Amino acid sequence: MYGTTPQAYDRAITVFSPDGRLFQVEYAKEAVKRGATAISIVTDECVSIIAYKSAHSKLIVPDSLKKIFIVEDHIAITASGLIADARKLVDSARVIAQRHRISYNEPADPALIARETCDTMQVYTQYGGIRPFGVSLLVAGFAEEGPQLFEAEPSGAMTGYVADSIGSGKKEVDEYLEKNYKSSLGGDEVIKLAISALKKSADVTAIPKNIEIAHGLCRDKKFRILTDKEVASYL
Repeated sequence: MYGTTPQAYDRAITVFSPDGRLFQVEYAKEAVKRGATAISIVTDECVSIIAYKSAHSKLIVPDSLKKIFIVEDHIAITASGLIADARKLVDSARVIAQRHRISYNEPADPALIARETCDTMQVYTQYGGIRPFGVSLLVAGFAEEGPQLFEAEPSGAMTGYVADSIGSGKKEVDEYLEKNYKSSLGGDEVIKLAISALKKSADVTAIPKNIEIAHGLCRDKKFRILTDKEVASYL
């Protein structure tokens, strides 16, 4: 249909290359790799999310750069890649959460939010005239059986983790988390671990206005965004 050159398989999302690749999906993953680093960690006691905001100009108002989104009190999402795409998916996740609460009179589990969000992302990889979402999400929160964390990729793949990162510093951060993660870590220890891991990314300038942190305890099942003063105390 499009010939046999490698470039021919770039022209439509619905065309596989001879070796079984969808180039547009791979390009979307590259957009994620160029995004600022974000991390989430879950332990027996708490859930923490930390996101780096790369302000490219001194004229930018830091509060206008949002990287952590509260879906409901017990579920939060962070993203790396095209944040405009992330906002669209977060809006959809909020509708899913509210619809579940109205239908069943109970809060939605993070797994449900992640799964339905991944279903939406997957649909955008198989129809002509549309493009994949150029963003990966970390969906974290509290369920009845305990805290949960999932990564949603541009392909629509969904994977569960106890600690994970996305963005430009993923390789270095994941290596650090694999060496230092413990499920018994407490609240302050988890935040300190996440910040230490974030600093492993080469392009990070660790100052309060560049870092956003959301934290929640299992006993409360509620996220709270830390203030700049609180962030500074951990840095």
